[in-house]
Amino acid sequence: VISKALGSDEAYKWESTGADGYTIEPVEKDSVGTEIILKIKENTEDENYDEYLQEYRLKSIIKKYSDFIRYPIKMDVTSRKLKDGSESEYEDYQEEQIINSMVPIWKKNKSELTDEDYENFYAEKRYGFDKPIKHIHISVEGSIRYNAILYIPEKTPFDFYSKEFEKGLELYSNGVLIMDKCADLLPDHFSFVKGMVDSEDLSLNISREMLQHDRQLKLIAKNINKNIKSELLSLQRKEREKYEEFYQSFGRQLKYGVYSDFGANKELLQDLIMFYSSKEKKLVTLDEYVSRMPEDQKYIYYASGESIDRIEKLPQAEFVSEKGYEILYFTEDIDEFAIKMLMNYKEKEFKSISSGDLGIEGEDSKDASEANETENKELFDYMKNILADKVKDVRISKRLKSHPVCLATEGDISIEMEKILAAMPDNQNIKADKVLEINKNHEVFQSLKEAFDNDKSKLDLYTKLLYNQALLIEGLPISDPVEFTNDICKIMV
Repeated sequence: VISKALGSDEAYKWESTGADGYTIEPVEKDSVGTEIILKIKENTEDENYDEYLQEYRLKSIIKKYSDFIRYPIKMDVTSRKLKDGSESEYEDYQEEQIINSMVPIWKKNKSELTDEDYENFYAEKRYGFDKPIKHIHISVEGSIRYNAILYIPEKTPFDFYSKEFEKGLELYSNGVLIMDKCADLLPDHFSFVKGMVDSEDLSLNISREMLQHDRQLKLIAKNINKNIKSELLSLQRKEREKYEEFYQSFGRQLKYGVYSDFGANKELLQDLIMFYSSKEKKLVTLDEYVSRMPEDQKYIYYASGESIDRIEKLPQAEFVSEKGYEILYFTEDIDEFAIKMLMNYKEKEFKSISSGDLGIEGEDSKDASEANETENKELFDYMKNILADKVKDVRISKRLKSHPVCLATEGDISIEMEKILAAMPDNQNIKADKVLEINKNHEVFQSLKEAFDNDKSKLDLYTKLLYNQALLIEGLPISDPVEFTNDICKIMV
């Protein structure tokens, strides 16, 4: 670096190999100003440093790191033109060109910009190959100054749910790129957001370690978090189709955000999550569900399953639906875990339709149920012994209408949660506490009573068949399929 200050008769040269230390010495220099001279290292077997002298490489470095500084960066660029007097022969020539854009889009007034301008910037920065659903332009002046342009993508990146995906926003200091992906600017639940942040208050040579503890960066991140939520809520209320399109791609990430960090972000995200409704036959918000609840409804009811079609066929849904209560369908593995963390919404607790106590039965039905349990206690105790440790109890069902049998659960672990945990590596063999429920109004119940009185071997067969049927309804595997098919054959002969 050779420099001569204005009004000074002396010039100095700073020199370093970049490895250890530097030297400063006087030097002759006629003009005022600074010259910076870089020398490329010699090539090695592993590195070809000459590529940094190639024109296209220099241009790409300037565009990436210094495209938006407010001073022109000029460079001699090779161009081609027709030779004088020729119609087919070309010759190369050198001309000076300004390489950088200088005026960044985020420094312009929002009123000057169109949707097309924002979309072009999204494409130029290669934030994605899709078209963004929404852009957010933020300009903040005050104790902390920054500008930001954020994008909510239309489609999920191919590696979004993989270990290779890196979240983060581009971070600039006065138009100079200092970090490609600053992860500290985005929480995990909004990791799908693309874009950039530019602040005059950040040092050009700030390290990654210092950024993690920078108070101003944390304030910027907090404000960005609020802005993203606000824009998503606005999209949900004003452009529902676009929001549902976004939710199909990234709703899973929002629900993961409710569950992660021990529910620290559940209040921030609870109004953004949606589930399929048994009544509306489409995605609805929790707020929409609660606003439609009848006065006598105590809980927000939900059902879990592999698909909407399978949930609609669950025997447990009959009683709740008959009462006129809406059911939310949970079809993703994260759904029930997120709701367990959320616990309630607007003081309404969540209740699975497979829960032991639905909170619907009146005193009369409760008394009748207790009478039935007492009357059939010996039968159910016998069936429970046949099933050994497979079920916690066998009892009369308060929820079944037309189906003969179903499984209910007690405790915090549901059947769907059991299936998800079982599929995980190194699972701890965690099981739901299952209860086999029998419909006392179904013909099957009379067959059970007759078998109990007259033929215990037949009761053994019926009990195992009903239990395996209940497992199949829930999508659970049967421990011995051969035995099951043989049992079916026994009742056919």
